[in-house]
Amino acid sequence: MADGLPAAGSVPADDRPLRGIVVVAALDACFRPITRYLADLGARVVTWDADSLAGLPGDAHVVVSSRHDAGDLAGLRADRPDLVTMRASPFGSNSPLAGWKATDPVIHALSSELSRSGIRGREPLLVPGDLAFTCGASQAAFALVAALYRALQTGQGAHFDFAALDGAVQALDPGFGVNGSATLGRAIGLLMRGRPKPGVQYPIFRCRDGHVRICLLSARQWRAMFAWLGEPAEFSDPEFDKTNVRFASRELNAAIAAFFAPQTRAQLELDGQRFGVPISAVNSFAEFAGSDHVRERQAVVRGADGAVRANGVLTIDGQRMGPGGEPAPGGRFALLGTAAEARLPFAGLRVLDLGVIVVGAEQARLFGDLGAEVLKVESRAFPDGNRQSYLKHGMSVSFAAGHRNKRSAGIDLRSPAGRALFLRLVAQADVVCSNFKPGTLDKLGLGAEVLRRANPAIVLSESSAFGDSGPWSGRMGYGPLVRAATGLTREWHYPGDPESFSDSITIYPDHVVGRICAIGSTALLIRRLLSQKGGIAHVAQAEVALDHFSSLLDAEASQQAPDHPWGVYPADGDDEWCVVTVTSDAEWQALCEVTGFAEGAGLATRDDRLAAKAAIDDHLAAWIAARDKEQAARELQAAGVPAAPMLRLAELLDHPHYVARGFFRRESHPWLVEEVRGERHIVPSDQFPPIPLGPAPLLGEHTEAAIAEWLGLGPDEVRALCEEGVLEPLDPRTRRQAEEHVAARATTAQEAGTHG
Repeated sequence: MADGLPAAGSVPADDRPLRGIVVVAALDACFRPITRYLADLGARVVTWDADSLAGLPGDAHVVVSSRHDAGDLAGLRADRPDLVTMRASPFGSNSPLAGWKATDPVIHALSSELSRSGIRGREPLLVPGDLAFTCGASQAAFALVAALYRALQTGQGAHFDFAALDGAVQALDPGFGVNGSATLGRAIGLLMRGRPKPGVQYPIFRCRDGHVRICLLSARQWRAMFAWLGEPAEFSDPEFDKTNVRFASRELNAAIAAFFAPQTRAQLELDGQRFGVPISAVNSFAEFAGSDHVRERQAVVRGADGAVRANGVLTIDGQRMGPGGEPAPGGRFALLGTAAEARLPFAGLRVLDLGVIVVGAEQARLFGDLGAEVLKVESRAFPDGNRQSYLKHGMSVSFAAGHRNKRSAGIDLRSPAGRALFLRLVAQADVVCSNFKPGTLDKLGLGAEVLRRANPAIVLSESSAFGDSGPWSGRMGYGPLVRAATGLTREWHYPGDPESFSDSITIYPDHVVGRICAIGSTALLIRRLLSQKGGIAHVAQAEVALDHFSSLLDAEASQQAPDHPWGVYPADGDDEWCVVTVTSDAEWQALCEVTGFAEGAGLATRDDRLAAKAAIDDHLAAWIAARDKEQAARELQAAGVPAAPMLRLAELLDHPHYVARGFFRRESHPWLVEEVRGERHIVPSDQFPPIPLGPAPLLGEHTEAAIAEWLGLGPDEVRALCEEGVLEPLDPRTRRQAEEHVAARATTAQEAGTHG
């Protein structure tokens, strides 16, 4: 191309792991990302527009529909028990909200995402783009490929009742799920009732040509910043090693602001990397898409229609799985066996989890939830950042949610004996998950080629902030820096206030990346069924954001009016809100009728309405303020207007939708007195057994038992490896701290009951 962009569809179908899989899709536009993941991986997606499902291709493996009911899909499976089917809808078939209309803002309101978006003291801020539906789609796609993996081996298909609201709660910002290390393991939505203060955790500073963000989470990173500042005496107190002390210091932020102000974004990025300070420029989407890094990685393409769009979100064996390309014909797979009883898809698989923080937690945990034996490999010298906790023993409700259904083995991978032992584990494993900065495992002598020599059939699932190639590949890439670099931070602000950056509390794109990693590695497992060949799936987190905001890659596009007028309005009560959206002329007329806005009926076009937005806002605000948020939403939905009350995280637990869907379950943990809330299912299906209830491990809790089982070692051999420091069993101090925590809280509760 004249502009240097590659054309879409440059990877042949034969090189994609789902080659030969046929997917029939009868989907409304908001649900099409579900099957696009499968298409990029080589599946042939057949669009089905007919009212009836009769006459579907006989070689179909998967049928996904938002236009046909569950009965129609069940009829298909009566004739084809190996078929995987899914009904996709906004709220699911058994929700009391099933008749409601949904838009992205409506989903955000009902998922609690909206309650956490914005700045303290101001109204909740609508999330840019269509993140609710696009992130939820990854949850649905993972369920499909997992069920397909089982169906190809056993002949047992499955049917899923997917709700976009559930998927958004799971894959965007699950408030009861695993959180970043800055929360110290507490459920993020329970930390505050309102929205966060601006710039506390991941502050943004002005510089000569824009803004930069820093992300100082560890003492080592702070000391690097201290050195970069010239080691000012007023910040030399060792107390500044503590995250909470730095967050609370206005003087420190003022000093950094003064230091950054005269410098450019590019210079600050270069110097920050030189000192080892996690930093990123706050770019626009267009700036990121036009960067040398994106171009070198061919992360954007120009389609046949001339539009610039993201070139997929996965690479498989080094090849980018982008859009386009002619899919292979169907019928590739024959059933490899049968099973009399339903089982979880990954039963019998062994997964080695080297992951850290959120992405690392999620991708392996999804395998454990669906039956795999997951062994988390870690060490005391380099513990997972998620082990930072408000409790001394390193457990927390966040860690418990993100690492359930795993065991932990402590291994010193820096020692030759530890590396040799790990390679013996790889020889027994099916999947290895990691999300280190590129080159980290190579430095340990455990690079991809070493692992593949140990086990040619191994599937490697990798993720990094900016990918495993390109000039930015070595950058430190926490989620806040990824959002800043890719353009999302700059886009997530209040209208007319471009410096009201409001993305600091989200963990996007970590959770959705974890699911995309699991999709890629499951696709490789499907390919392995016949080829006996392993492979490497890699996901660059920045490219997921690039893909989700493809419509804003042109600078002009980001200046367009929002797709979902009108907005968020205060309801009766303290900081209570209701979302209202209008997507058609019919919905506009309904809004005018139900709210008594007679003047609005004359506003015939969208442009007319946008021009009169102030008057419309005043009318809607007065109408909604006279009602509580639930009543306002019900009246609007009854008239056919997409609307929803803004729910906070704590309100989800008893909300009729989540109760009817059986979404949450209570989980007790042996080393926590707090109750852990977990998701009951990946996506509801009567053909899948329940998710297991294995509690998240303490560091090294299963070292001796797991190593003995995986490698067939005797007690004396394991004991010798522990004595040599190759294996790291559970530290007795950690166990004692855990026991003391549980005992102390139990005693307090007993005393409270006695005196109550």
